[in-house]
Amino acid sequence: MSFMAIETWEASFDQLCDRLFNALAPAEHLSIELMGEQSHFMRLNAARVRQTGLVTDGKIRLTFIHDAKTATATFPFTGDLERDTRLGLDQIALLRADLPQLPDDPYLIRPQNLGSSHDAYAGTLLDPDQVADAILPTVQGLDFTGIYAAGPIVRANRNSVGQRHWFSTETFFLDYSVIAPSEKAVKSTLAGSTWQGEEFSKQIDQAKQQILVLERPMKTIAPGQHRTYLAPAALAEILTMFSWGAVSEAALRQGGSALKKLRDGQSLSPLFSLKEDFSRGTVPRFNSFGETAPEQVPLITAGELTQTLVNSRTAKEYGLESNSANLAESLRAPDVAPGHLHPAEVLSVLGTGLYLSNLHYLNWSDRPGGRITGMTRYACFWVEAGEIVAPIQDLRFDDSLYQFLGENLEAVTQQQSFIPDVDTYDARALGGSFVPGMLIRDFTFTL
Repeated sequence: MSFMAIETWEASFDQLCDRLFNALAPAEHLSIELMGEQSHFMRLNAARVRQTGLVTDGKIRLTFIHDAKTATATFPFTGDLERDTRLGLDQIALLRADLPQLPDDPYLIRPQNLGSSHDAYAGTLLDPDQVADAILPTVQGLDFTGIYAAGPIVRANRNSVGQRHWFSTETFFLDYSVIAPSEKAVKSTLAGSTWQGEEFSKQIDQAKQQILVLERPMKTIAPGQHRTYLAPAALAEILTMFSWGAVSEAALRQGGSALKKLRDGQSLSPLFSLKEDFSRGTVPRFNSFGETAPEQVPLITAGELTQTLVNSRTAKEYGLESNSANLAESLRAPDVAPGHLHPAEVLSVLGTGLYLSNLHYLNWSDRPGGRITGMTRYACFWVEAGEIVAPIQDLRFDDSLYQFLGENLEAVTQQQSFIPDVDTYDARALGGSFVPGMLIRDFTFTL
């Protein structure tokens, strides 16, 4: 894709949409989505820049509808109107030819005009030439490795009945590890719309202290239940499981949701509340249907199931009201409510037990029972009498959310952290989780 100023993307997208809509027959409908970014990537290893470059990428997704049939296609968005028009018209012709061979879609959602939106969030990002100077002096003498990504991201949606949405934001993230001589590591992230030099220095200072502890002899922890503190990054990993067969109404109706017991009347701890919060502008409120979600969508309130995520297809299938969830009915802007535990008091209130900075390899071990399994990772420690005394070997946990977010949830920190989604596999991801830390009375470890 040729490089062009982000300000020109909207005009180019609108012109393309108008041309493609004009090519439709009277009974045909079309929804057009744009996903794009202009990103600066920098890879670092051993506190040195190993790779840096700029990427501009865009993709158009067409959803073509005629009668009760629908089909989709994607093609690159180049910003060259003539070229993009040819690609779009070619794809429409192919979809038009394929459609008669497809079965009717019983839960088809036809385009509607439910109102339009326009949200553009400007950031104050480092110039690509400034990034190395902003990062490297702080990490000299450390085995520092990571990836920095920054720049504008665009999401847009228009349909053939006049609805239009535009969302753009300028953000960065730095996903990094500081590695000890023993090859153990402390992992952290920094993200936002403005570079935070002071916060980065604080994180590195903390990492230096943790590196010293990681060099101590490792403590072996016996399987069983242990008093445990889940740092925000660890809790954010657990929260990802809620998007995989938990908060989805379709999953509940089909018997595959970990929250079925909540629907049946069981409760979690009154200290636990979860909602979707679009007010911070980290992700667009509109979904692929062009529907706009409420600014706040409470899901679990003081341990009670308030509602699930319901998209229009699920609503049509089960005779429900949609809350404009996405097609997967997954979390897009999750927010776990803070509590009253001061972060400076975490270790003293934990007393003796485990401090878990990160988790990974999570999966459901018993989804209907809400049991999650996974491994500890990076800087995880054994704490005695309110002091970190030793690193631990990797442990496998296996526990039910009805226990560790239920009767065993003892306290929640009063401060939330933003844990960004740092995926870059197909494109830079948007958003992340706003989560506190949590103190668990008894967390179950199996290995």
